[in-house]
Amino acid sequence: MNELFKQQVWEISKLIPKGRVSSYGAIAKAVGFPNHSRHVGKAMGGCPKDVPAHRVISSSGTLSVPEFQERLEAEGIEVENFRIKNFKTLFWNPLEEL
Repeated sequence: MNELFKQQVWEISKLIPKGRVSSYGAIAKAVGFPNHSRHVGKAMGGCPKDVPAHRVISSSGTLSVPEFQERLEAEGIEVENFRIKNFKTLFWNPLEEL
């Protein structure tokens, strides 16, 4: 995977505010590769510790990494059955908010 792509994904992900979530697809669009949401997921799998990977989830509001539930709940995000409650309200779209 291209190092520049990973760096861009990580930089956008660092901008997601605490208590909000974004999706793999939204991050992919923000870095100019709208059909590469799976690549975003792969990039997040090996991201540095300062990148809030727990805030990047599937577009359906479902956690792809169950271990992230505790971190999200610590930020005040309610999770039920591995799904974000009020996902649409908490969704952070980088194309609209940057």
